[in-house]
Amino acid sequence: MIFSYALDAGAATLHLRGEEYKYLIKARRHRVGDRLAFRHSEEPHMLYMYTLESIDAREATLTLESQELHQVGPKKALHIGWCLIDPKSIEKVLAMLNECGVTQITFITCKRSQKDFRLDFARMERILEASNQQCGRSVPMVLETERSLEAFVRRYPHSALLDFGGGVLEGALEVVVLGCEGGIDPQERALFAPERIVGFDTPLVLRSESAALALANKLVL
Repeated sequence: MIFSYALDAGAATLHLRGEEYKYLIKARRHRVGDRLAFRHSEEPHMLYMYTLESIDAREATLTLESQELHQVGPKKALHIGWCLIDPKSIEKVLAMLNECGVTQITFITCKRSQKDFRLDFARMERILEASNQQCGRSVPMVLETERSLEAFVRRYPHSALLDFGGGVLEGALEVVVLGCEGGIDPQERALFAPERIVGFDTPLVLRSESAALALANKLVL
């Protein structure tokens, strides 16, 4: 745990109760005199350092020691246009993509996406919040949706497509589209010039979520 989010972060005195108290005091076993870092979700670049002053049965009290602008984020930008797959599969790798440094994910309803999938953005934001606290990332990942791949390419005309049969992925790419189960429909593949279609140098077939992780590791880390 690099820092914790708190609604009152920045106040001269911080009181921890409920789940925050249980996690930091009971689970993490912090003691009086420990220094703890906090951020406020609406001011993610500001880091507040507190000293733990007292602990009782249900509440811990901390006093503000210092504050500074301290931005932590990826050194490279990667925006993934992800043709919608089962949200459960997305949620399993979302924290890992966040920790790798993916800056943005746009979930696209592609021709081969199952139309009954529904994304729970509130749940995904909680996953990202927990991930940020663990990895220290201050800049939150951006999540959005797009109604079609054609509309996405209009917005991001320099995007590349990760697909079989493309050139070996190398160099710097900032916007890359990933297909869903069953791959990309031929009409959607035609939206990309041949030189904008890339692939991994492997004979193995990757699941969509595995390809997302591989892409993040290759282009960001």
